[in-house]
Amino acid sequence: MTDTLKSPTRRQLLSMIGKTAGATAMYQAMTTLGFASESSFKETLDLKGAPAGATIIVLGAGLGGLTAAYELRKAGYTVKVLEFQNRGGGRSWTLNSGDEYTELGGGKVTCDFEEGNYFNGGPWRLPSNHYAVFHYCKQFGVEMQPFIQTNDRAYLHRANHFGGAPQRLGDVKSDIRGHVSELLSKAVNVGSLDRSVNTEDKEMLLEGLKGWGVLDKDYRYVTSHATSKHRGYSVYPGGGLMPNSEPSSTLPMDELLASGMWSDIYNNYTVNEHHPTMFQPVGGMGKIGDAFTRECQEMIEYNAKVTKINQDDSGVTVSYVDSNNPDGEIKTVRADWCVCNIPLTILTQIDINVSAPMKKAMAAVPYDTSYKVGLEFKRRFWEEDEWIYGGLTYTDMPITQISYPSQDMFKDGSGVLLGAYGFGATSYKFNTLTPQERIDVSLAYGKHIHPQYPKEFRAGTSVVWHRIPWTLGCYGIWSESSRDQYYDTLCSIDNRIVLAGEHCSHIPAWQEGAILSGMDAAKRLHQKAKKLG
Repeated sequence: MTDTLKSPTRRQLLSMIGKTAGATAMYQAMTTLGFASESSFKETLDLKGAPAGATIIVLGAGLGGLTAAYELRKAGYTVKVLEFQNRGGGRSWTLNSGDEYTELGGGKVTCDFEEGNYFNGGPWRLPSNHYAVFHYCKQFGVEMQPFIQTNDRAYLHRANHFGGAPQRLGDVKSDIRGHVSELLSKAVNVGSLDRSVNTEDKEMLLEGLKGWGVLDKDYRYVTSHATSKHRGYSVYPGGGLMPNSEPSSTLPMDELLASGMWSDIYNNYTVNEHHPTMFQPVGGMGKIGDAFTRECQEMIEYNAKVTKINQDDSGVTVSYVDSNNPDGEIKTVRADWCVCNIPLTILTQIDINVSAPMKKAMAAVPYDTSYKVGLEFKRRFWEEDEWIYGGLTYTDMPITQISYPSQDMFKDGSGVLLGAYGFGATSYKFNTLTPQERIDVSLAYGKHIHPQYPKEFRAGTSVVWHRIPWTLGCYGIWSESSRDQYYDTLCSIDNRIVLAGEHCSHIPAWQEGAILSGMDAAKRLHQKAKKLG
């Protein structure tokens, strides 16, 4: 077996090493741009002493706006919230059985799942270092359960490699570790490390590599019962007169390198927000939005489409109409101050008299596009047939990834997979499809990983964020240069208006960023209001 093991070409080896360097570089870049930051939350706000009779209007009942509304009301302000939709929570949104909405273009998206099943159209997982989210969830009684990000029983898939057959994540990890250990042992044995380590160190290093990479006595990574204890057996050990165990075949290094699966492993590990333990609310991510909404319920006016925001030296006047009847009566509300939580994609289309630098900053932040497809199946075949309990499968097909539910494990009956989820160019393609076509495409691709799809499929639903009327995008995208140029201006108090939301944070795309932004906006606005009396 070893004789037929192909050595990697120089290009392949450099590519493999480059993948590792690339992962580190990617992490550093994401940290710089605010995508992998640990939350700065330290303690709850304790705002006190609002000026007598002071009023605040909050525009948008997303988590940033509701956080600000909640904290400012506690400080003694009279607060009113205007929300375009008939619900609060913004992108903290779960589609449940019987839900429906109309997207841009008039397409109607329905959720025909069985009672109790759900689909998170927006956020779907909570990193354990997003402290502000958990602070409010604990305070508001939102129950949490573990979210399984990484599962070695899930798959890595390349349509044009390994005959199109999906490979278990754990198998790929074990084989890469084994092949790299073999390469390192060869480097040690030929004396390449003589100037770096002494003889005793070399012996300990070789012994460590043998154990870490599951190498044989000749420091080779080969198919064996030892490797199968790590990567899994072809026939598992049994009892009685069951068949004897048989080792599984290791994947050749040259094919692993050519497939690019090496890079997919790091999707689970390079960003600290994906490190275990992660969590999700029991019953869907929308439970967080529901909790904030419940706490702020009496402040919110729903179905209010803002049409104009006008400020002067003494206050802010907001004009709005019924979002179900935009040609109807124009209403107005006036307050001393305004917290604006409206996504920038919408806000830049509204008549608002802020300073020229603020307008430029508002227009400088594009929004990423993203798509999600939820697929309900008659039974949880991924558990029953393939022993997959939670985790993610990655593929180079347009569906990009499949996520297995972390809730209701071992339950009889139907279950829901996240059957497609991605960003960028592929997302624009999904945006052009009808709601039904998105489901059909996800099923057509997914069956190459799970052939049970056609027989077991029951219902589907989807969200493509650039066609959601109240956001026109997924989240704000910052580059290092745009942050340097516009971020401070965007977050500043412009006379009597301050913005809030994930776009006004160093953790865009995450609920933590929205909540921290709401807290910070409330604190600074309160300080200015007290100073002016």
